[in-house]
Amino acid sequence: MKNIMKSNKVFYFLGILFVLSICFVPDMSFASLESSLLGIKSKLTGFVLPVLSVIGLLLAGFSFLTGSEKAKQHILYAIIGCVVGFGAQAIVDFLAQTVN
Repeated sequence: MKNIMKSNKVFYFLGILFVLSICFVPDMSFASLESSLLGIKSKLTGFVLPVLSVIGLLLAGFSFLTGSEKAKQHILYAIIGCVVGFGAQAIVDFLAQTVN
């Protein structure tokens, strides 16, 4: 029984090693790090951050409608989040131009 457990652990370790080698070696996965990072940046700045901003506004509006004593603070934070969320692409482009 112990030999089977040891062999299962060995296969598990080899499987993890194989997956990590595919993920972190660009030539094996036919991808480059730069294109992967650009894809992540475009998904974050184009979809995730604006959606989170809208969700924040909805929650702040719900807080205001329910009569919470911190509703004004929630709305202020939601507006700041929207500025950051919808302006994320411009902020990232500005920082990229400043560094280069």
